[in-house]
Amino acid sequence: MSSGSDPITVLVVGSGGREHALALAIDQDPAVAAVHVAPGNPGTASFATNHRVDILDGTAVAALAAELGVDLVVIGPEAPLVAGVADAVRGRGIACFGPSA
Repeated sequence: MSSGSDPITVLVVGSGGREHALALAIDQDPAVAAVHVAPGNPGTASFATNHRVDILDGTAVAALAAELGVDLVVIGPEAPLVAGVADAVRGRGIACFGPSA
């Protein structure tokens, strides 16, 4: 993230070690105001806000991202990517790190 601009809010999708590491690194970026993780795990709850959502449901993930007003969604696991979650998020006009289905 670049400094000098407005702080951003990020949603990390997943609950494993990879997503924990991503969320923790993102949380340490001074350009990030808030980190949300869906569904997250007990460890991510110590520094981010966890949210219950079916990570294979692109509509639900995109709706959560819109409701939270996030600027970026980062999808960790492969299954949501294959299910087209990144496409659904981009379809709502929200930046997403992850390939299309």
